[in-house]
Amino acid sequence: MNEWIATLGGRQEAEDRVEFESGSLASPEPARRAMEATVMAPLVHLAVLDVTGPDAERFLQGQTSAQVTLADGDFAPLTAFCTPKGRMLANAQLWRVASEHYRLMMHRSLVASLADHLKKFAAFYKVELEARDDLALIGLIGREAAALAEVRFDVVAPKPWHQADSEELQVLAHPGPRPRVLACLPADRAIATWRRLAEHALPVGNAVWRLHDIQAGLAWLDASQGDTYLPQMINWEALGGISFKKGCYTGQEVVARAHFRGQVKKRLVRAQLEGSELPTLGSPVETADGKAVGEVLAAELDAYDQAEILAVLSTKEDLGPLSVAGQAFKQLKLPYPIERLDPESLAARS
Repeated sequence: MNEWIATLGGRQEAEDRVEFESGSLASPEPARRAMEATVMAPLVHLAVLDVTGPDAERFLQGQTSAQVTLADGDFAPLTAFCTPKGRMLANAQLWRVASEHYRLMMHRSLVASLADHLKKFAAFYKVELEARDDLALIGLIGREAAALAEVRFDVVAPKPWHQADSEELQVLAHPGPRPRVLACLPADRAIATWRRLAEHALPVGNAVWRLHDIQAGLAWLDASQGDTYLPQMINWEALGGISFKKGCYTGQEVVARAHFRGQVKKRLVRAQLEGSELPTLGSPVETADGKAVGEVLAAELDAYDQAEILAVLSTKEDLGPLSVAGQAFKQLKLPYPIERLDPESLAARS
């Protein structure tokens, strides 16, 4: 339900992309605005799957890489759903809305397929799965994002990977080069909420939020990338998205073996391309002799009109000069160390 976006002047350039008259996918102008002011974006590339019922916690505990008990209404951990071979069907953020009610946020193209996968197991539990197309996701980016969330949503803005609730609305904070706050609310409240936020924030397309995800080293898989990567290949354990202290879940044996035996042959890296041409997702990262050693997972233009990407790249130490679609590949530093971060520890810090 994205009718509210059109009402507010947004234009749908693709199923998972929205822009406003002030910017376009071919322009770095929205990204520049995010460096100077607080901006807001409709996060149409993300969507929500609800899991409810008396067995919701027990059901999720057997399916997801998160320690579900940590999703307590304060901590909102990252998680992954895997095949028995440890390949991710989807990665998501998990939070608790209420007793017996959990919410999963992921790329919108994965909601239906993950729901179909989980329904095969849900038949043995007292749970219901519901794709929530009646919810809106709005992101705030900038120095005043937290303060604006407090004023407009009547909550104390949380720390990254935590949540704060107000009536039917949940507010979550994500990491990035600038403060980021995300609100999940009923779609029928979105127009009024957007207009109130617009008094202090500039509207931009969701490409700006996606650029901040890239700069945060955070990859959200889409339907074209499912059943392909181990969680460690997108640095999910370095972001606190895997609990190695919980019991069994689907794919757990393979995920644990890859961690403890150091068998991860590819890793997520952040890079900048010397050019303004956005590569298509899945484009190969190539060596000087044309050998593919990785592939692009995400790409957006930055404030300087250059393409920034996330790519899964071979962990071989000496790959030499690399390129994507004829553009030189310059690897950038990730904002976190590549080492295990236990979600139990992350939750305790709060």
